[in-house]
Amino acid sequence: MRELSKSIPRRLHDSNFIRRYFVGNGIDIGGKPDPLALYGEMFPLMTGVKIWDLEDGDAQFMVGVPDNSLDFVTSSHCLEHLHQPIEGLRNWVRIVKPGGYIVILVPDEDLFEQGEFPSTFNGDHKWTFTIWKETSWSAKSINVIEMVKQLGPSARVEKIELINGSYRYHLPRYDQTMTPIGEAAIEIIIRKADVSETEKGMLTRAEEQPSPELRRYYNQYRLDYQGMKSNNQGNPPFSDEGEL
Repeated sequence: MRELSKSIPRRLHDSNFIRRYFVGNGIDIGGKPDPLALYGEMFPLMTGVKIWDLEDGDAQFMVGVPDNSLDFVTSSHCLEHLHQPIEGLRNWVRIVKPGGYIVILVPDEDLFEQGEFPSTFNGDHKWTFTIWKETSWSAKSINVIEMVKQLGPSARVEKIELINGSYRYHLPRYDQTMTPIGEAAIEIIIRKADVSETEKGMLTRAEEQPSPELRRYYNQYRLDYQGMKSNNQGNPPFSDEGEL
């Protein structure tokens, strides 16, 4: 319950969500019960986020949403409800602009379903997810690492993380997402590369130089580093154990 809301305190401690991921105009797929828009003032570079839910169309296809039109896609516990989640994720990548982000939460099969599928905690789940393991108890298991490898050359994985900081492993089988803080999820963050980066297979560096004022600092850092190396020739650092 309220899995997006639970993620907010954790995400506010990661500056990437504020300065990179939730920036510009985005879409919250499956977000109607618990929308990111409720917390807009906490992400000041976010200019807008549209809620996309059942009445807007099938999240697997995102019909009517143009290619390369959004700065970010966010989705909390929606992908597991799609008939073909890999096709859905490809379409989520499709609608994001180059340089934009896809931020997803899905339930981890061992922390949420806990060995039973169809899920006894959410009967509408069509798939289970694990970051990666060679074998799974679930016949409908998706390895996240294998899934993201199928998204094409423009998909750059920034993070795959098991979200278990509030999970209580000592409890018997129980849906811990019913509790106020319980998360049992995998967080996936993908950046869509631009054409140049996709073709070269590497980040495109900025060509414009910083201002002269800032260059003074960057150049001084380089001089400091060179000086440290020069001063320690034949005298390795951190070798003087004399009394102070």
